[in-house]
Amino acid sequence: MLYRKIEKTGDELSVLGFGAMRLPSKNGRTDENRAIKQIRYAIDHGINYIDTSKAYMNEPLVGKALRNGYREKVKIATKLPPWYVNKYEDMENIFEVQLENFNTDQIDYYMLHGLNRNKWKKMQKLASLEFLDNLKSQGRIINAGFSFHADKETFKEIINSYDWDFCMIQFNYLDEQKQAGIEGLKYAADKGLGIIVMEPLQGGNLAKNIPPEVEALWNQAKIKRTPAEWALRWVLNHPEVTCVLSGMNEEAHIKENLHIADDALPNSLTPEELELIGLVKDKYREQMKIKCTGCGYCMPCPNGVDIPLCFEIYDNKESMGKIQSQLFYAVGLGVIHGGQPAFASKCIKCGKCEKQCPQELPIMELLDDASNNMEGILTKVVPPIYKSFLHFDRFNTRRKARKTE
Repeated sequence: MLYRKIEKTGDELSVLGFGAMRLPSKNGRTDENRAIKQIRYAIDHGINYIDTSKAYMNEPLVGKALRNGYREKVKIATKLPPWYVNKYEDMENIFEVQLENFNTDQIDYYMLHGLNRNKWKKMQKLASLEFLDNLKSQGRIINAGFSFHADKETFKEIINSYDWDFCMIQFNYLDEQKQAGIEGLKYAADKGLGIIVMEPLQGGNLAKNIPPEVEALWNQAKIKRTPAEWALRWVLNHPEVTCVLSGMNEEAHIKENLHIADDALPNSLTPEELELIGLVKDKYREQMKIKCTGCGYCMPCPNGVDIPLCFEIYDNKESMGKIQSQLFYAVGLGVIHGGQPAFASKCIKCGKCEKQCPQELPIMELLDDASNNMEGILTKVVPPIYKSFLHFDRFNTRRKARKTE
């Protein structure tokens, strides 16, 4: 296992981290015994960074996996979801329950979860930065950071607003220019921050259901690698990346990724290999319905549509599957986006976005396509159900927090 050092803190993290969002399931529920064995196997083979969140509803399971001496071998990373928080007290309650979930008195890496502009403004108003300061001064967290899903300018604004230790960004060869992108990666690295990469396989899209045209390109390589290995090696080729997370829920995937992490050095891909990855990227883009680069110039929408996110989910509809993509659309844009719903159907045809788009995309027409394909019964039913769940979970969190006092 290779390790990389965070310039600002001196911490050395395994280049491969265990992402605990997508754990193995059985009969529709998480297969707890298998998940614990997988996590411990990964730790036994050198992984020292485990990532989860209260929103993943598996912190207690991860806590169980870290018993019997495993807690001392790893850094725990977890997150505070802004959509769970309405007041300062909520943050305090959530954190107390998280400590109990892991059976620990200290979180190594603690994040504000999934920040975009709306969530960032909300968390600023709720004094979340002061909350992080308090936790650090008390020794209850070691490193403060945030995970991110928005545009480059918002990313830089957040970076410049606090003395962060690390951040987490989505980064893969298809999303090199989306969200924080390569520009944000280098910006954070220049500040000395540790940089954790999520979605290196774009939710698995770059490792499964490979189009024949893409497979033919991979077959041209002198060194034969799986699509997953090409994607992980591309991310780890960047020296600015500290650790890449993989949601490994199959034993074979864990072994493959551990093998990759043994020799995926920065700047180790040859010019010919990078050129091949560029050709693969172009081939994927040819098959996309929308050629949006996620630059964010079309934002903010006067009526609250999150145009880049609508297009990103719509573009991934085929690889994600119809139901899964519609669920992600309903929850992501209807609840956890922050503020009011940001669905494509909210477009009022003002045309402001099209005047700003450097790709000269017919955004209003494309939003109609996204609305027709992604919205329906799920966007009507799922958000209120999820909001009810959040209300219940807040109540349950307050109850558990009082028991820990």
